[in-house]
Formats: sequence, structure tokens, C-alpha cells
Amino acid sequence: MAWTTSVLFKAILFAGTVLVLTENSLAEDIAAFPFDEAGLRAASPSPGTAISSENITQYADIVEDVLESQIAKNLLTITVGETISFEPHAAYVAATKKFGTTTQLGAPGELSAYVAGKPFGALPAIDDPRSGEKLAWNMRYAYGGDSVVIPEMYWYYRNMRKDSVQRKLKFSAQSLKFAHRTVKEPLPSVEPNPYQVASAIYLKVHAPQDIADTQLVLFYNKVDTEPEQAWMYLPILRRVRRIATKAKTDSFLGSDIMIEDFLGYSGRIMDMNWKIIGESRVLLPFYEYSKQQHSNDKARKHDYKFIDFHGESHCYPKVTWQLRDAYILEGSTTRSDHPIGKRIFYVDKQTSVAPLTYIYDKAGDLWKIGIGGVSHPDYHVAENKGSGAPILDSSAMIDIQNRTCTTIQMITIVNNDKMRAKDFTPNNLR
Repeated sequence: MAWTTSVLFKAILFAGTVLVLTENSLAEDIAAFPFDEAGLRAASPSPGTAISSENITQYADIVEDVLESQIAKNLLTITVGETISFEPHAAYVAATKKFGTTTQLGAPGELSAYVAGKPFGALPAIDDPRSGEKLAWNMRYAYGGDSVVIPEMYWYYRNMRKDSVQRKLKFSAQSLKFAHRTVKEPLPSVEPNPYQVASAIYLKVHAPQDIADTQLVLFYNKVDTEPEQAWMYLPILRRVRRIATKAKTDSFLGSDIMIEDFLGYSGRIMDMNWKIIGESRVLLPFYEYSKQQHSNDKARKHDYKFIDFHGESHCYPKVTWQLRDAYILEGSTTRSDHPIGKRIFYVDKQTSVAPLTYIYDKAGDLWKIGIGGVSHPDYHVAENKGSGAPILDSSAMIDIQNRTCTTIQMITIVNNDKMRAKDFTPNNLR
């Protein structure tokens, strides 16, 4: 495993204690972020292999069942990419070593003694009845940078019956970790933090004109048992309104996406019963952005071409899929007023990112397929190189019942130094 000198001896400061990493300690710490490179390479089809309806039976053991069915129906072709490690940032590894054995679960939704890094560094124990809940927390606090800015993001609403684009929206977005920070000062938290949030998301619509200037602020609470916090500015009313918990499961601006779907799952951990239902060596949309066949669409203010889409009605990110080791995590809702019965996440073992999600309705029928395209940071824009943060730069939510999908193209930059805490307050929504 290749590590630069600066990474090998990265020092991080938490609560007055300096922890210096050595090459040996890093080799030990990486056990919390398993990646069997030799085994995955041996089991993977050759890079460039196209898996289609003609040969899907040959590769069925490494393609998830729903996608296997899509491929068999000639709705999608998957191209295999190179096996490559997504090594987490050394500071996140160090924080996991220091704090990953001290974090404890209390009552549902209660996480105690968590400071930074991966909340639960040990691999899930089969005999632990709360292993699913621990994995859900690891997914919530997977390292994706201490801040993220998305200067350009485009949502396409697609009608799969007519194979047409119904609507195109332009957004900008940013997010900031207020607590549990590992790389960018201040560490480990941003103060003041009057709303007591772990992280926050700000989203603004720029086009089309009828909804331009619509804005959203979404909080992930430090204390999961507290009521959810989100506000939206509606320009037609010229007012900021708090979003009720139930409204977070409504269609967001007419798309196939709920606010609760943001970043895979933005609801409370306590509102789901969590269970690890299996493990799988499976193809997932991890790739190197610079090696993809990009769309002709370019960002306006950056030298960047967006990820393209293909397959049925152009609903699937046109990226290579890499063989990865994953946990299969089930979250079943505990709320009677919730429209979803359960979610199934394929959680990558090395990064704790879930780039493939299935949403089932109350009757237990498959409703939506969620796909998030994840690029290695060293093969993305220059600002992301060396960040250790998996880069989400494409996404799709496919409603197989209503035959619509929403696809998202974006340019994502992590650990931006110009982020301001005051940008993530309800008072900023004007």
C-alpha cells in the first residue's frame, strides 16, 4: 500500500493530545477499513469487460439481483473498472484508532463518547444484536471531507415511458461538518454551534425561473433523539418555513427524491430498525473520474465535464463498476406515518459509503433504486487530490413503479477553506 511521507507522519491534535502516525501503526489501523486488493483483483472480471444481457449469467454471482434483472432485460450494461483502493485520509484513520473503541450505544438514537473518525472501528460481530445500528452510524459519519462545495449541480426529471426529459433544474450546494472534524481547522468542532448540529447542508435553486431562489437548510443533529431540523425559503411566499418531519418524505420539488434520501439517508438513526442481513462481493459504482467517458456538458466556471448517463431512458450513471466487499444493511421504518417500508443499503466495507440503495414500499414491493457514482479523489479535480474522501459526482433515483427517474450531475470539491458557519442558518435563507 502506497503512502506519501506527509501521510505517514501526519500529526493530528485532539483535546491537547498529539498522535503521530508511523508506517507500522497505519498498517495496523487499516484493518478497520478492510480492502482485500489481491482477492478482489483475482475475483474481478478484466477491466473493460462489458456485462450485458448476452453474458449476465456468467457474472450473476457478482451483480446484485435487481441490477442483474435489469441487465437481463437489456435495460442496462455495466462495464467493469480497475480494482483500486479508496484509502481514507490518514487523520480519519488516526481518529478511528484513538476513539473507535470508546464510542458506545445507549438507547436507540443515543451515541455516547463519540469524538471523531469511524464511530465503531471494530468489524461487525455476527453475535452482536446491535451490529446493524453500529454500521448505520459508521455510514452516517463516513469520511467525506470536513466541508463540501458543489458550485454546479443539475437535476434532470426523466419520463421512462416516453424516454424524455421533463424538467431540468440547476442548483448549487454546500455542506459543513460542525462536529467530529478530522482534517481542517478548527478541530474537532466549529464553534459557536447554537443549533447543536453535527453537520449541515445548504441547497439553492438557480433555475428554472418559477422556482429560482428556493433554498433549503438541513441539519443532522448531534443528538439523534432531538426533533429533526430543516428550513426552506419559498420565494413565491417570501417566507422561511420550517419543514415538518413528515414533509421530509414528500417529493422534493417534484423529483423522485425525498429530503430524507439526501446523502443516502438523512433521517434519524432512531427512526429505523437496523440489521445486517448479509455480506457480498459485488460490483459497485466506484471508479476513477478521469478515466470515464464524460458527457459533452461542461461546467460553466470550471474545466470540468460532467458524468454522463446511459441505459434505459438514460437513468443510470455511465461509469465503470468496481468489485468491492460490502455489507448488506437493512433499515426498516418504525414510524407508522412513513411511506417507506424499508431501505436496503450496500455499504462498502472500506469507506462505509453506500452507493447502491433499494427502497421498498409499505407492501414490501421494490419502489426505487438509488445509485451514487463515487470517484477516487486522486482522479478527480485537482482540489480533491490527496483528500482521502470518496467523491460523489453523479447520482440517480429510479422509480420503477411510476416509471420515472431523477438523475444528477455535479462538480464536487471537498475541504474548501472558504466555508462560513453563518451560511448554514435559517436566518441566511433570504
